[in-house]
Amino acid sequence: MRRWVVAIDGPAGAGKSTVARLLADRLGYIYLDSGAMYRCVALLALRGAVEPELATPLAETAEILFDPAGIGEPQKVLLAGEDVTRAIRTPEVSQLASKVAAVPGVRAALVRLQQALGAGGGVVMEGRDIGTVVFPHAELKVFLTASPEERARRRFAELEARGEIIDFETVLAEQRERDERDQTRETSPLKAAADAITLLTDGRTIEEIVVELAGKVMS
Repeated sequence: MRRWVVAIDGPAGAGKSTVARLLADRLGYIYLDSGAMYRCVALLALRGAVEPELATPLAETAEILFDPAGIGEPQKVLLAGEDVTRAIRTPEVSQLASKVAAVPGVRAALVRLQQALGAGGGVVMEGRDIGTVVFPHAELKVFLTASPEERARRRFAELEARGEIIDFETVLAEQRERDERDQTRETSPLKAAADAITLLTDGRTIEEIVVELAGKVMS
């Protein structure tokens, strides 16, 4: 019996990464963070002072691997063998990633990689266009979202926990700017697939959401 492809999409701060990772753990599936791939390309562009619109060659040659983590441990992201798990999570990379992700050539290159990684099934992949573009025939498609204020609060708490000094209003403004780019880009804009289950995560625990989704896969 073929193991499913679970596609989880949604805006920044909706809880996609946490839900996808824990759901993969529960199902015994592989967790793949497509956003980390765009962050890797953004990091390469930042390091090489390459403008976002010229980043396609970086995406086509980037050596991106995911090092499986134990349950409860963060998954390592390797770029040409370098552990960039923390380096790709800075505010500068986050902002540049959405600009890089709007470049058609970058998306085409990384979509091919994502499809290859998930071709055998048994994966939970999260991002912005997994259910609409990468795996339009995924057995389960989910669109996670939350109010802008709730998503900004989560991002602010994440940055604060890392010791990064930034005010809440800046986080909210940057998030709204990123949402606008993601939703209006010409190639693969952020939107829910027509057959996706939409879940609002405000006021819900991660465990509740994971249990609900796992039930759909195992029913």
